Amino acid sequence: MLIGNNYAQRRFWTLVIIVAISGFSQGMLLPLISVIFETDGVSSTLNGLNATGLYIGTLLISPFIERPLRKYGYKPIIIVGGSVVFISLLLFPFWQNVLFWFILRLMIGIGDHCLHYATQTWLTSTSSPETLGKTMSIYGLSFGFGFAVGPLMVPLVKVSQNLPFIISSALCLIAWLFVFYVQNEKPESLLGDSKEGNSVQRYKLSFQYAWVAFLPPFVYGILETSINSLFPVYALRKDFDVSFVSIILAAFSIGGIITQVPVGILGDKIGRRKIILMAFLAGTLFFAVGSLFEHSQQIIAVIFLLAGMALGSMYSLGITYMAELTPKALLPNGNLLISIFFSIGSLVGPTIGGIYLQYIKAYSFLLFIAIILFVMLLIVFFFGKKVKKMETRENQ
Repeated sequence: MLIGNNYAQRRFWTLVIIVAISGFSQGMLLPLISVIFETDGVSSTLNGLNATGLYIGTLLISPFIERPLRKYGYKPIIIVGGSVVFISLLLFPFWQNVLFWFILRLMIGIGDHCLHYATQTWLTSTSSPETLGKTMSIYGLSFGFGFAVGPLMVPLVKVSQNLPFIISSALCLIAWLFVFYVQNEKPESLLGDSKEGNSVQRYKLSFQYAWVAFLPPFVYGILETSINSLFPVYALRKDFDVSFVSIILAAFSIGGIITQVPVGILGDKIGRRKIILMAFLAGTLFFAVGSLFEHSQQIIAVIFLLAGMALGSMYSLGITYMAELTPKALLPNGNLLISIFFSIGSLVGPTIGGIYLQYIKAYSFLLFIAIILFVMLLIVFFFGKKVKKMETRENQ
């Protein structure tokens, strides 16, 4: 993929740009709307529930997206998703209402899911086993980069509340136009009348093959929404400066950017399971230590940077781990389940986190995150599957 012909490289970088802009819009929306709602006096529980609109949209479209992808190919799905995201972002400034913004976030969730599902399936289906980790790490890097830049738009509300939405919608439109220069392709055909030809059975098989690989994206969903939608609320209550909160959020994403490609390459060499275990352990320790130093904005920024370096590759690690465990014809199903688990985690994060913030005031919000990471560490340690050189994917 990375060393193929010029067209393959052009297609790859087009998909990378699309994912980066998608990450930018998501990274901007979560803290931006949280800050706007907190300033307007909206409760943390309602604030957290509103953030779930993005991921409810993902879950709503999930049952209906695999068949169109197999029938029409990757490009039409990306075009439809991009248009939905662009239009939704453009509508935010027209009416500031909790329910209306929830609906718009739901639509963005639908559009973003179309983009991510099509792009990540396209990449996992066309990448060689030897470079899969590197390919998906660049995919994750592009999203992480966009997500890191997104929160830096939050201070623009001091200039105009509408300005961040306008900038984001313009960038989405530009990225969307690039798709028209890419040739359409379709996933590998199903295996005739075999057991993999039945829709329900395909998902059951994908889950049986790779359920443990869905946990890192699940956890990353919890982290992404908890940190970006609820930590600003928690930080403002701790009297953190609004501008510095955006720096702290960006630090987490920047940490993931720094280690994304090295982690992907290392995963190709020593295995995803080992990397995932080390990441969960490091993340647990960083957030646990961070809970002791919440009096210092600067120390928390460093903690978030280190935690991002450890955990920023969880989504791409989950994808590559799944691709190792799953037969190639089932990759569309495996990628869809990755997205579903990520969305479920993204729903759990702000919902449970918002309740935690409202009712549990004696313990740090960072300690809440550390406990989640430690539980996942134990599950992967005891139930994670070892894989050798892509044998499962290539030989089944």
